[in-house]
Amino acid sequence: MAQYKHLPIYKGTYDLLLRIMIATKDFPREYKYTLGQKLKDEVIDLVLYIYRANSTEDRAPYIAAILERLQLIEVMLRLSHDLRVLSRGHYAGLAEMTDSLARQAQGWQKSLGRKKPEQVGATA
Repeated sequence: MAQYKHLPIYKGTYDLLLRIMIATKDFPREYKYTLGQKLKDEVIDLVLYIYRANSTEDRAPYIAAILERLQLIEVMLRLSHDLRVLSRGHYAGLAEMTDSLARQAQGWQKSLGRKKPEQVGATA
């Protein structure tokens, strides 16, 4: 098992967290402690799910949770942009990062599906 800190999905998520911390710093007070804080909390949870998925045999539920969190983060980013509290530049960069993370998580999920028939065949 690789250390989670060396996983590309972990590094990407950490970079996303840094960019969200910077982007939400300038949110108006009305949104900073609601939408901004929720965004930060969701990305922190995402880092935790990546750690858990890498640390267990049964990764599937954690990868599903990762994909769910990424969907929620994408919705909150779009809402932030539509409310004009997140600049177009920040939104574009963050949307690209979340899309990349979702593709990595989907690849991780697909790799689990390829491993299952081999495991079933090995035990039969």
